Amino acid sequence: MGGHAAGMARLPRPDLPCIPQHIVQRGNNRLPCFLDDDDRQRYLQCLLGALPRFGCRLHAYVLMDNHVHLLMTPGESGAVSRLMHTFARNYAGIFNARHGRTGTLWEGRYKACLVDSDGYFLACSRYIELNPVRAWIAAEPAEYPWSSHRANIGSACNPLLSAHPRYLALGPDAATRANTYRRLFDEALPDDLVAEIRRYLGQQKALGSDRFRTWVEARTGRFATARPPGRPPQ
Repeated sequence: MGGHAAGMARLPRPDLPCIPQHIVQRGNNRLPCFLDDDDRQRYLQCLLGALPRFGCRLHAYVLMDNHVHLLMTPGESGAVSRLMHTFARNYAGIFNARHGRTGTLWEGRYKACLVDSDGYFLACSRYIELNPVRAWIAAEPAEYPWSSHRANIGSACNPLLSAHPRYLALGPDAATRANTYRRLFDEALPDDLVAEIRRYLGQQKALGSDRFRTWVEARTGRFATARPPGRPPQ
């Protein structure tokens, strides 16, 4: 079985310059990749150094105990892959040294899907920042300090973040944008949209409209639509 899996060619992840990507990276065997707030702070410091180095812009993130979600836009093809490879390895070295451990910290390769800026970008940002609420860690996203939410609603400064054009379009000034963004959280994300975001991320396809997927397919030469769920929900 292992030999068969090793022999299978791995498809490159969908990757186009200036198109946002929703990324998830999980701890190996679902084990924690953060044991305390110092770990989280070090992870963010590593990320802060890597973003300008690899020409990527971060718009939203959340650090959970055993996985991380990032929403970022690369300046060129391959930039996200280079950033994730280098900075994940750097952080793993720091984590292992701090906690006196050796071996793999991350589960295989990170997963990523392209995100349609029109209609899906803000939904994806909300999905990421609502992770602590879905996990019953926080009653509302602003209670959780290890995400982009406080900065995006204007209640904290965060040097990691760059505003995406969809966020900038929320209002003529910073206060209006922050308020408009905050109000997006007054309503829950629909269950079918949550399921769609998860499916496209899991299958590493292009999350967006039919038109967006057709555009991606024309540029990558690869099918960009996720398979429908295998079983109907119970």
